[in-house]
Amino acid sequence: MQKILYSKYGWLYVLAGLVIINLLAAQWHSRIDLTAEKRYTISQATRNLLHSVKEPVTVTVFLEGDMPAGFKKLAGNTRDMLQEFKEIGGNHIQYYFRKPGEGMNDSSKMVLIDSLQRMGIHPTNVKAQVKRGEGEEQRLVYPGAVIEYQDRVVGVNLLKGLDMTGGLESLNNAEALLEYKLAGSIDKVMRDTVPVIGYLTGNGQPQNLAVYDLIQGTIKQEYGFGWLPIDSVPVIPDVFDALLVVKPQAGFSDAQKLKLDQYVMNGGKMVWLIDNLYASLDSLRRTQGNFIAFDMGLNIDDLLFKYGVRINPDLVQDLTCSQVPMAVGSFGDRPQLQLIDWTYFPLLTSPNNNPIAKNLDYVLAQFPQSLDTVQSPGVQKTILLATSGNSRITSTPAKVELNSAQTEDDIRTFNREKIPVAVLLEGQFSSLFANRISLALKDSLANIHKKPFRASTEGSNKMIVVSDADIVTNEVSQSQGPLEMGENPFTHYRYANKEFFLNCLEYLVGNPDILKTRGKDYTLRLLDKKKTEENRSFWQMIAIAGPVALVILFAVIYIAVMRKRYQ
Repeated sequence: MQKILYSKYGWLYVLAGLVIINLLAAQWHSRIDLTAEKRYTISQATRNLLHSVKEPVTVTVFLEGDMPAGFKKLAGNTRDMLQEFKEIGGNHIQYYFRKPGEGMNDSSKMVLIDSLQRMGIHPTNVKAQVKRGEGEEQRLVYPGAVIEYQDRVVGVNLLKGLDMTGGLESLNNAEALLEYKLAGSIDKVMRDTVPVIGYLTGNGQPQNLAVYDLIQGTIKQEYGFGWLPIDSVPVIPDVFDALLVVKPQAGFSDAQKLKLDQYVMNGGKMVWLIDNLYASLDSLRRTQGNFIAFDMGLNIDDLLFKYGVRINPDLVQDLTCSQVPMAVGSFGDRPQLQLIDWTYFPLLTSPNNNPIAKNLDYVLAQFPQSLDTVQSPGVQKTILLATSGNSRITSTPAKVELNSAQTEDDIRTFNREKIPVAVLLEGQFSSLFANRISLALKDSLANIHKKPFRASTEGSNKMIVVSDADIVTNEVSQSQGPLEMGENPFTHYRYANKEFFLNCLEYLVGNPDILKTRGKDYTLRLLDKKKTEENRSFWQMIAIAGPVALVILFAVIYIAVMRKRYQ
């Protein structure tokens, strides 16, 4: 080795060796994840997904060009994540970074931007510096990607469902969700079949524009869909992977409850979106600022109780809430309206680290009721959504008033915290009708309908119960038509209702292992501003003089070694 190094052409051998090492490092490299939250570790579920890719998947990311530092950091982390995906999936994973519309004429650019918005990739208005020393200008950033597989295309909005008022923390949450959003979208675009979601009717469930975004803008975009009039079938068919019970207005009969019960016992997944009390903003508009919320008499308390949950006949209020307009005076013959916080429209968050609701923006509720979990052997209960630490419960008969918290004494009564509104139930469910069903009906189910009665689920099953159906409904504007799910029609802020609902469906009928990657934490380890300001000169000196001192130290050691060797 020494002969080669000290030969006439030794430097050529060294140069060639460095080139080869760099080429190999460009193709194969590895890293050790020393972060406490395992930020750079790809989950086994994502690895299995990428190993299963047999045809090219192309990811085009639109985070390119001049952007603020936070978006550049997001772009860099997205590039690193996709490089990891490529190393796992091989040449079947290809990715590119593009600036939307670059090199296109105006008409082509408008077509592209329109296509991105139809795929859910909406622009974010940011401030960017034009040149060093000059002012800032407003620019549009498209924080998303388009994933293509065969003839299928899906859009990914990297900021969707996040509260973007948090600045760096919001972008940090977007980085935490990168693996889930990219891997989840690849998983969906590769599916040859999609689960079918059934929408139960027959008990006054809405079938109008109030559920337009739920059905047309949400479910049909990612799943199969079908209506299910409950009285038109003797048993619920297996074609439905999950069943929605959305805001029923009329009570359920025992025959209807038996159909739902046996659907669950045979492995069917359910999402219950129930309003136990009749209460709506329209009721308040039609009255003189107050009304009485009354029980709907749905007759499903015993069924849900058997599964492990109870929806209470009360109303939940929270000081962390959305806004509605209220008349505060008049100007001539016209009332002056002002937006006020209304405690009957609480903003819900996840009280734990369950991936269904973690890292989401607030979920908007309207007149929710409280939930209690009850003993049900073999069933695990996980709270998905709950109120803040400044809540209260109004028992029935509940009087709803526009001015619900006028004085300091009223505000002091908001002393409850984390009141549950949505719960996930998992495990082996027992039938409400065990030891209650007649022998004739048992024979009918087994012999005529080929669905033998089950007293419990064969294995583990799961369902989600939400005590506010308005979480998935939408308002209808006279000028714009149906708004998006979770959009406040007065402030036009869109909360994360749609993302929460889609996460629920994905957990029930999709790939729950991929969904678990939503549970990642990215800890922001920011510098202490006070200390950095106090020690600015010291750290500047270290940053400038440190590298120079290391070079000089290396030179001194090298000269000393060479002198000793050839002395």
